[in-house]
Formats: sequence, C-alpha cells, structure tokens
Amino acid sequence: MQSKIYIITLLLISSFIFSCSSDDDLNYQSDFEKSQNVWLDFKESSDNSYKYTVGSGSWAGSYKETTISVSNGVIIERYFKYTITDGLSEDIPKEELEWTENENEIGIHQNGAEPITLDEVYEKAQQDWLIKRNNTQTYFETENNGIISTCGYRDKNCVDDCFIGINIKSIETL
Repeated sequence: MQSKIYIITLLLISSFIFSCSSDDDLNYQSDFEKSQNVWLDFKESSDNSYKYTVGSGSWAGSYKETTISVSNGVIIERYFKYTITDGLSEDIPKEELEWTENENEIGIHQNGAEPITLDEVYEKAQQDWLIKRNNTQTYFETENNGIISTCGYRDKNCVDDCFIGINIKSIETL
C-alpha cells in the first residue's frame, strides 16, 4: 500500500513539473529552434572557434562595441571600444573608452558586453530573454546567416535604455 502511495505521489509531482514548462512558455519557439540548429552547424564547421561583435547604444547618443573571441569553446579575448562618445562625461579616462582583455583577464572591466560564448547566448535566450512575460515586447532576429542577431525584451512602460538581451552585429570564424 505504501509503495502505491509513493508511486502515485511521484507521478503527480512529475506531471506537475512537466506541465509547468512547455514550448508555449517561449516566444519565437520555432524560429529559435531553427536558429539553434544553424548555430550548431556553424559551431561544428568552425571547430567552435569564432568571434562575434555586440553593439549597444544609449538614448544619450553613445554607442559601444564589444568583440568576443572564442577558440575551441573558450573565450580568449574581449575587446571593447566606444565608437560614438556623444553624451558621455568628458572626464572618462581614455583607458575606459577602449581596452582589450586577454585570457587571464576576461571580465575585469565593467563596460562591455558580458563575456559569454554563443552556446551561453542560446542558453540565455531559451531560459530568459525569450520567456513569455506580461507587459513586455520580445525581439528575435537571425540576420547573421541564421544565427541570433537580436534577442531580448523590453518592458512596454520603459522609455530609455530598456532592452534586456543582446544585439550581435557580426559573427565570423577565427
């Protein structure tokens, strides 16, 4: 009798867990899966060695780019540069406007795109950026030959610098 109760309880818990997560929880599910397959093909053909550039602008007019280089699945370099400095304070040290981090330094600077691989980009897209939410606008584009170019969301009530996600300008093999 006790084993039957255990089995029934286990089945109920399992069905609850699986019912909480479904494809319906993700915006752009089909497009995401197609793009992920293109990414996996690119990853294999490039031996998981590539670089990608993330762009980010501000309502005040500044624009910055971060290029992340990955070799065999490991980030080996992160390069950052403000390409447009409109709206920035004039007393920002020159070394904060442009810098390069090498393998042992990755992540020491505050500015710049998060140092993550494209595998991690796809993981964040699936687990955060594309999740259906109330009162948000979700974006998903694949203008890098089928690989993610824009992925994220913004609160519909937010006016300035509200995008949470990533804008990838380019991706190329190393």
